[in-house]
Amino acid sequence: MVTPRTLGVLLLSLLLLRASGMENSKKELRKEPEQPRNVCLGLINKGRYESFHLGNTAKCFSKCTQSNTEDCDLENLQRYWLKFEDHLVESQSGIVNMSFLKAAVQNVNTNISEDLLFSLTPSQVPRQMTEDEHDHPDRVRLPRSLFESLQGNRSEVWLAITILDIGPGNLFKGAQLSPEDSSHVLNNRLVGLSLGHIPVGPLVEPLEITFSHQHLPTNMALSCVFWDVTKGSTGHWSSTGCSTELRAKRTICRCNHLTFFALLLRPILDQATVQALVRISRAGCGASMIFLASTVILYAALRFYRQRFKSEDAPKIHVALSISLFLLNLAFFINVERDRVPLDTVCWIQGAIFHYFLLCTFTWMGLEAFHLYLVVIKVFNTYFGHYFLKLSLVGWGLPALIVIGTGSANSYGRYAIYDKMNGTTLQLCWFHEKTALSALYITVHGYFLVTFLFSAVVLGLVAWKIFTLPSATVGREQGLNWKGVLTVLGLSSLVGVTWWLAILTPLGLSTIYVFALFNSLQGVFIFCWFATLYFPSRGTMSSSSGTARVDQVHTTSHE
Repeated sequence: MVTPRTLGVLLLSLLLLRASGMENSKKELRKEPEQPRNVCLGLINKGRYESFHLGNTAKCFSKCTQSNTEDCDLENLQRYWLKFEDHLVESQSGIVNMSFLKAAVQNVNTNISEDLLFSLTPSQVPRQMTEDEHDHPDRVRLPRSLFESLQGNRSEVWLAITILDIGPGNLFKGAQLSPEDSSHVLNNRLVGLSLGHIPVGPLVEPLEITFSHQHLPTNMALSCVFWDVTKGSTGHWSSTGCSTELRAKRTICRCNHLTFFALLLRPILDQATVQALVRISRAGCGASMIFLASTVILYAALRFYRQRFKSEDAPKIHVALSISLFLLNLAFFINVERDRVPLDTVCWIQGAIFHYFLLCTFTWMGLEAFHLYLVVIKVFNTYFGHYFLKLSLVGWGLPALIVIGTGSANSYGRYAIYDKMNGTTLQLCWFHEKTALSALYITVHGYFLVTFLFSAVVLGLVAWKIFTLPSATVGREQGLNWKGVLTVLGLSSLVGVTWWLAILTPLGLSTIYVFALFNSLQGVFIFCWFATLYFPSRGTMSSSSGTARVDQVHTTSHE
């Protein structure tokens, strides 16, 4: 039989169990939501600096590229590495030796009698060195005045020195680095200097960091910068308080504070240079547009007066190239003839249109080379049904497919050119500054390279054949075959030799001017060649020289 006392104990137990269950439920409700498991959001390893966590977070250096920035929190990740130096000082960790990270912590007496030198060789942990050691071209010099200024508060301090390889991704790249114009952190290497949370004001005597490197192209410049966390939401590079001393194979940076430092490699295009190039291009493109329009008008007139002219394919190809080049020049004028970049949507459309006509021009120049190959090299068994129609599908259709694919990746937008001081010298609607490298290099640089190599091979074979023709061989005894030379020059304008000058622009600023001048005049050269061949009498021209056969042998219809 259950007594009242027993019932009371059971009732009390039930109440306690229920209260405990309710409390646990409240704790479950109050529990913070589970953090995402994506390391590159910068949350999982936050504040953890053991070797495993460092290596795990370092994977984001390559993962956080332009193609998947939505899966990365650059601000959190950059803050992680900025706080790492404070952790080194606070924990007095000593040495960190990993493939992507070399770091050392050293106790320094503030009453030192001379400057401190440390090696910064990327493959070695930083270590203190003497003035006489010259086998370390990468080094940092810390002035004794830096430590003397701290004597009033402490007799010794802990100094952390870090060499960090940030890889090819977006971390520590900043908003003003543009991969499209080859701007980048030299060797993807940062050098960090920190005294932990000890405030270090502007130094009376600047510290010196020496970076070694190979000879640089004459149109590229190096600038010493530091990571400024106060700029923008994620920070970016700034040169305030830093000076740059350029030498043959090394650069000396002098800065008046402690933080992460790096060398930026950027093109040299100041405001005056850009404006001069734009003026040259405008004048050349204007002249080209007039002559290209004249080429189309001349072709229309010849079709009207000469019935046989309608069946010839070569002039049709020349006119298609002229039209694509005319529209490219027009798109260029629209792109540069304004004071400010339009809205994002309009800029996206203008960038896509400019890209399309650029690819059309490259394609038709490649088709000119293909036609030359059939005319001069292959000659026999080259019948194609609906020949020009098929060329047109390639010439106008292939670029359209590429632009659609590129545009679906949202690659078009504002594109800026900067000078040495990170000032904007020109803004265009082109590939967005933050677009993936592959979008620009494959669809522009790679596409141009393919057409360039093919056209160069064909033009070389054609030139060889022209100068080995019987008529040319006979004329050698009398001197240089000038008609053959002029023929090769005319064909060069069709296959885009003026564009080939782009590969010489890294040699210096003068080659950039040469490229801008001759390339903008391509339309003039095309008109001169077209008029020489077809006006006033093609028969007269073709009979005067065996070299003119190049454009005559295979002009009968393929349709």
